[in-house]
Parts: sequence; structure tokens; C-alpha cells
Amino acid sequence: MNVPLMKQAAWCLVVLMFLIGIAPRADAGLAPSEAIAPPAVDRAADLEKVQKALETKMVAERLSAFGYTEDEINARLSLLSDQELHALALQLDELRVGGDGTGVLVVLLLIAVVVLLYLQYTGKRVVVTD
Repeated sequence: MNVPLMKQAAWCLVVLMFLIGIAPRADAGLAPSEAIAPPAVDRAADLEKVQKALETKMVAERLSAFGYTEDEINARLSLLSDQELHALALQLDELRVGGDGTGVLVVLLLIAVVVLLYLQYTGKRVVVTD
């Protein structure tokens, strides 16, 4: 086993993990423009979308745990303006139940690349036989 080679590989991995660890997470979006008129909203479609989300079992149980009745929820929905209701419907569209798997996929791919680079760098081969 070549000890200097192992030390170099270890230091490369340390630097790589440090660089990955210090990279800030960038969750950015476009800033809305005041000059552009908002698009026309369809209150009936937005209200239907919000009510469909409220009818799910988990949301209904959570709202009842907070002490809201169905009549109170409908009364509060009727008090919302068209723009507020549209914004709520858009936020419901952006919800990802359970999250997405891209983060896990990226981490697995990075691990695979690091292992492949290590095997290539050390000159070792993996042989699979039946």
C-alpha cells in the first residue's frame, strides 16, 4: 500500500468535504415587478383548489385540532380578496408533500463519483464474477 498516495487521497477528500460544507444554500426567486399588472384571477377555480386542499384528511384533522369548525373556515375564506385567494392557491401548488428526492440523488451521485475517483486514482479494479 502506498502511504503517501493514501495521504493525498485523504487530503483531497477533506478539502472536497470542506468545500461542499461551506457552500451556502441558495433559495432565490424573481422579485415581482410593480409595473406589470397582475394577471386576471379566476376566483371560483382558486376557491375550488383551496377547498380541495382543506378537505384532505390531514389538513382537516389539523384544523379541527386548532378548534376551527367547517363554518369558520368557509367564513374566513369568503373574507379573502381575489388576490389573496389566488396567492394562497399558488402556494398550494408549490407545496411538495414529503419533499423531492433530488437532494438524496445528488448526494448518492457524489458518493459514487468519489468512490470511482478513488478507485481510478489508486489503480484498483472491481471484478464481479458469477
